[in-house]
Amino acid sequence: MPTGTGSHGRHQSKRAAASGWIGSALEYYDFFIYATAAALVFPQLFFPSTDPTVAIVASLATYGVGYVARPIGAFVLGHWGDTHGRKNVLLICMFMMGISTMLVGVLPTYSQVGILAPVLLVVLRLIQGFAVAGEISGSSSMILEHAPFGRRGFFSSFTLQGVQAGQIFAAAVFIPLARTMPHDQFMEWGWRVPFLLSVLVIIAGYFIRRNVDETPAFTAEETKGSVPRAPIPDAFRLGWADMLRVVCMALMNVIPVVATVFGGAYAVQKAYGIGFAADVYLWIPVIGNVIAVLVIPFVGNLSDRIGRRPPIIVGSLCAGALSFGYLYAISIHSVSLAVAMSVLMWGIVYQGYNATFPSFYPELFQTRVRVTAMAIAQNVGTTITALLPALFAIVAPPGAADIPVTIGALTLGITAIAAVAAFTARETYRLRIDDLGHRDAVPMSKSEYDKLRAQSFERERASVPA
Repeated sequence: MPTGTGSHGRHQSKRAAASGWIGSALEYYDFFIYATAAALVFPQLFFPSTDPTVAIVASLATYGVGYVARPIGAFVLGHWGDTHGRKNVLLICMFMMGISTMLVGVLPTYSQVGILAPVLLVVLRLIQGFAVAGEISGSSSMILEHAPFGRRGFFSSFTLQGVQAGQIFAAAVFIPLARTMPHDQFMEWGWRVPFLLSVLVIIAGYFIRRNVDETPAFTAEETKGSVPRAPIPDAFRLGWADMLRVVCMALMNVIPVVATVFGGAYAVQKAYGIGFAADVYLWIPVIGNVIAVLVIPFVGNLSDRIGRRPPIIVGSLCAGALSFGYLYAISIHSVSLAVAMSVLMWGIVYQGYNATFPSFYPELFQTRVRVTAMAIAQNVGTTITALLPALFAIVAPPGAADIPVTIGALTLGITAIAAVAAFTARETYRLRIDDLGHRDAVPMSKSEYDKLRAQSFERERASVPA
């Protein structure tokens, strides 16, 4: 039986989507201000070295460390989400992320306490990675299980729209600081301001998320006494093949890695000799993400009409191919071309994958193991890609020839793996919520699906006051 068909259900669908959007925006603001700082200021403040390549590699490696903690967080927080509910795990993620990020803003630098500074930075990054591991899987599952019938793709896409908005906020906070402050002051204390603002995560996020009901699907599992005591082994037993597919599809995180982390170091760090001003480069991901925020709901809606697999496959292959052009634009010192390629690669094409996976991933798994299976598989995949910035800096260090070709080829190869994984997965968009994750489930016919989806639209419109 479709969920979210009554007036209360429709109200909760919208509240869950709003909670997912705002919560993801706040948490990923925290996560990505670290990525921005790792590219722009941490090499000088926490990893001073006579060899600039060593400083860059070390700083980008700490970005990857946050992802190393994500599989651990996925096991713990995924278990919690499937045994104690989606709402509870999202509150835990929010508090851990907000506090750890705020503490980065008060860390002493290497010049003040020596080796203790990078050690503390790594510890807080590990806590960040642990916390964020449950965010997208918990948020996507909550929205999906509240969504009206035939609208799961559209509503779930708001999770990633929030993520992109968080990245906009992360970069945008740095821009006025970088533009208006003297460089010495910015490096001394200005960079700390975005981290200290994370106190807003703790305050605003709590009030937003506490008012969302637990999902009907999880509540039904509780009523039947079907909540698993050990969702981790159940997840591997029931969905190991689809978990492997999600690992491979999650390698698509290579695109934001290329666009923001390695791309930022390549464009800004003096060792590479490109010389983009930090405040100029920061506008590239901002503009790309603004476009992404506009594109995501349209792609989510499209996936409700044509299925999940086509947008993911096309988005993966085309975004990988466009990475050559984006890196080439940086290499020839063309800000305008870099912005255009960022908008095309990241803002538009990549969203075929990005807007669709929040519905596709949880739809591959049964309710009883949904958060666990998605969290573990997705975070393993993203952890692999998060190690790439340091690898890219090693295989394409300052002074290396053909950096755009080398990194572009690696990126395209990785996105091709994601496309193949999506191609081998089963289509899910015409399955009822109770049938998701069951291999013997038969999807409804296209005509029946379209009829029920149209009825869902009518009920949704009828619930909106004139």
